[in-house]
Amino acid sequence: MTRIAHCCCGSLRAEATGEPAFVAACHCRACQRRTGSPFGVSTYFPKAQVRIAGPSKVYVRGSDSGRQIEFHFCPDCGSTAFWHAAFVPDLIGIALGAFADPSMPRPSLSVWETTRHPWVTFDHGLDRFRRQVEPIDGSATAQR
Repeated sequence: MTRIAHCCCGSLRAEATGEPAFVAACHCRACQRRTGSPFGVSTYFPKAQVRIAGPSKVYVRGSDSGRQIEFHFCPDCGSTAFWHAAFVPDLIGIALGAFADPSMPRPSLSVWETTRHPWVTFDHGLDRFRRQVEPIDGSATAQR
């Protein structure tokens, strides 16, 4: 299966094949500010499964976990399309909403629940973490 994510104007694209390694809802303050929403939803694919096309500008910042994230956004419309996060160096993060595909898998993780808005709830079971998930040998453990 191939899925295409793109910015609002369509000039920055990420084509991902297969299923994501995981999908996470992140409630950290930085994701709240980046998305203008109470949380961000990210898909993470192995880098080998993603092809990027189009121009991007880069914004590098630290994260609540203390590691860097390199965000790529469209220089025309400003939409964040994808990113490289130091905590998962073999994966590429792509904004779930950039796919505009209701068949995308729902989040299996909810991270940074210490800053989750109390009215945000999910109607399905998922792993919940107070802070950042730490990938270890392909599996996730964290401070719950």
